[in-house]
Amino acid sequence: MAFESESHARAYWRDNLRLMLILLAIWAGVSYGCAILLVDVLNRFSVFGFKLGFWFAHQGSILTFIVLIFVYAWRMNRLDREYGVDEA
Repeated sequence: MAFESESHARAYWRDNLRLMLILLAIWAGVSYGCAILLVDVLNRFSVFGFKLGFWFAHQGSILTFIVLIFVYAWRMNRLDREYGVDEA
């Protein structure tokens, strides 16, 4: 991976860190917020016969994390192409 300049490399890592922080904030919000803080509100609804708060605590946060992994890979491929450091 070769960057044109030091500022180009800094911009790439700044965008990478911004993406990671956004995705981690989403995951923390879903994992902590839905499974712990909002559990009583969410338990009023059900998914597949389970209370929604319970579902988020056991399945929703894991599925959200898996989706975020794919979003990260997709966005990083786009970011790599934008900065000219992709593998192709």
